[in-house]
Amino acid sequence: MRAARFVALGDSLTEGVGDPVEGGRRGWAALLADGLGPVVEFTNLAVSGSQTRDVLDRQLAAALALRPDIASVVIGVNDTLRCTFDIHAVAARLDEIYAAFRERGAVLLTACLPDPGAMLGLPGALARPLARRQRAVNTVVHALSERYGAVHLHASEGAWLTDRAMWSADRLHPGERGHRQLAVRFHTLLTEAGIATGPAPSAEPELAVPTRGASLWWLATAGTGWVARRCTDLLPQLLTLAAAEVRHKARGTSARLDLSASHAVASALAALSAPDRRPEVA
Repeated sequence: MRAARFVALGDSLTEGVGDPVEGGRRGWAALLADGLGPVVEFTNLAVSGSQTRDVLDRQLAAALALRPDIASVVIGVNDTLRCTFDIHAVAARLDEIYAAFRERGAVLLTACLPDPGAMLGLPGALARPLARRQRAVNTVVHALSERYGAVHLHASEGAWLTDRAMWSADRLHPGERGHRQLAVRFHTLLTEAGIATGPAPSAEPELAVPTRGASLWWLATAGTGWVARRCTDLLPQLLTLAAAEVRHKARGTSARLDLSASHAVASALAALSAPDRRPEVA
């Protein structure tokens, strides 16, 4: 029997940040791979910090060369954290990536993701623009997952988001328990679809949940650099967006911002249905 090939694409979430093991990182995709079947060849191409353009330009060709039977594409949060955010570009890239795998007969795994502003506990005026962006990305992922028949995980909702035990010290990445939760939920969907035939990953972690001291240590060391890099790129625009939030709230016109974002998403998805786009995959 030929080994099933599973290739994972994405950013730090899929790379395994928050789930350290001896010699590196593991992550939800590696945990899932062990339960897909008796013989599975797993390759993790995810790179921390990646955006949709990085998956399209750098990871996709390498993934297709491996001729995967199953491919996971979980991406989008880093796009929302950049001043270059453009939902039209995000939608076009995801459409191309998803289609490439489905045209080659691979089972496609996708997921919608939590709002980073809420996870970081940002003040409302700063959090709302990021939440609006993440909702836009999730809406696109939902629509394209349905279009291409993907196995889609709703990871942007549920009790796991507020369960501190699920998250690592940085509050943006799942800890070991959270990665196991993602693996278990994906395994359930794949089992229901008749794709996964191996045992489900264990939901119980091997390591203890990070302490508050560990969280403070991360912030004082690696976290400081992470925040500085994000602030240099995003903060000026985020402050502008926050000012707009405050202004619209004072005028009672906050709904206009949501409406504008909804129109942008609808326009981005409509553009993918234009005659010069590839036909939908059955």
